[in-house]
Parts: sequence; structure tokens; C-alpha cells
Amino acid sequence: MADLLWYQYLLIGLIFAWSGFVRTSLGFGGAVLALPFLLLVVNEPLVFLPIIAIHLLIFSSWIAWSGHRQLQQAEVAGASPESNIDWGYLFKALKIMIIPKLIGVVGLLTLPADVMTSIIFGIVFIYAIGYVLNKPFKSKNKYVDYVLLALGGYVSGTSLIGAPLIVAVFATHVAKAQLRDTMFVLWFILVVIKMVSFLIAGVDLQLIHQLWLLPCAFIGHLAGEKAHRYMLKADTGLFFRVLGAVLILVSVVGLIYPPA
Repeated sequence: MADLLWYQYLLIGLIFAWSGFVRTSLGFGGAVLALPFLLLVVNEPLVFLPIIAIHLLIFSSWIAWSGHRQLQQAEVAGASPESNIDWGYLFKALKIMIIPKLIGVVGLLTLPADVMTSIIFGIVFIYAIGYVLNKPFKSKNKYVDYVLLALGGYVSGTSLIGAPLIVAVFATHVAKAQLRDTMFVLWFILVVIKMVSFLIAGVDLQLIHQLWLLPCAFIGHLAGEKAHRYMLKADTGLFFRVLGAVLILVSVVGLIYPPA
């Protein structure tokens, strides 16, 4: 990412700010809703995935720890609040996801970039249709849960965009007040596995570009915190429909006219 034009760097910075906003406001989607746009700038998933992974590690641990601190403060004040993380269901889901996750990691490191890009755009297109129709993935059967978690683990291993499949299951088993922080702990665990694979394979972690992209994501993070508090009380259906329409357009353009 050293030989780009100035406007490409500007676009990448804006997209990472968007990624930070989405991740913090929704508790997921920082990769799935940013990676398609990034691939239209530079068609190299392995350039951006390490950056996204490091951002996930930083912000997921930060938010989960902040929730834990608020819990401790409430206990000191004499209240008996519920934990901000559903540890029981988290570990149950991890048992199902871990093997598909590892298989997906191997797929990412062996598939050509153009094949991986097509897979990513295709998956995002399917997600986007659900958003536009206001019918996101939902699970009401334990066997469907297992399939969605396994697929989510695999997709997370290949590209870090398995969140909609995973959230579809967690949302039916984890209380709304615990969902975001529980998801962030899960993302942290899954991303650690991804980062280990990057290190073993010698993937460039783009550490120099972290110096300017992390502040971009942080700006989005601050805006996302405010949006999260608002969306806990508001109907976000319109937001998802507009977002889905944009993602469909981006995915179609990416599939028909792949970035050079």
C-alpha cells in the first residue's frame, strides 16, 4: 500500500472511519460493511485484513473492558447488575465454530486474491438482500444454529465477514443488553486466531499504516458510541435498508468490474 495516489489514501481513511462507526454502533459489521469498499480501491484482501484484525483487537477489548468497569462501579454503588457478557453461550458457540474457523483461515492463505475478492462480494451481496428486505438472517432451530455458526466461523476464517451469520444466532440466545459486549469478546478470540495465522504465514501486518488508520477508526468509534446509545431505543430498519441498497450496488460493481 506504499504506491497509491493521494485520493486512494483519502478514500481508505474515510472507509476505516466508517468501519469504526459501524463496529461500535452495531457490535458487528466493521469488516463486512467496509471490506467491499476497500477492495474497490485496492483489490488485495490480505492488505486490509491484518489492519481490520488489529483494529478489532483494540476496539473489541476496549469496549468489553469498559462494560466490565461500568459493572464494577454499579456493584460498588450497591446494585446487582447482570454481567455484560454471556460467557456460557459464548463458549458453547466457540466449540461449534473453532474447526470451521481454522479451515477458513487455510482457505484465505491459499486462494488467489481475485477468487477471494469474488467470494467476499458474493457473500456481502447475499447479506445486503436481507437488509433491503428487512429480513436479516434469523435462527429459531438448534440445528440451523449449528449450521449458521459453522458457516460463520468458516467465513470469518476466510475474510472476517462472517458476523451477520453469527449474530443471527447470538441474537436469539443472548440478552439485548449483553449482545454487543458478548460479540466483541467473540471477535477478539476469533481475531487472535487469525493474527496467529498471519504471523505464521509471514503476512505483512501493515504496521506503518496503522499509525494513521487507527486514528481514522477512532473517530468513527466515537461517533459509533453515540449512535449505539440512540439505536438501543430507535428503529434501525431504515438504516439497514439504505445500507443494504448501497452494498448491493457496490457488490454488483465489484463482481462485474473487478478492481485492477
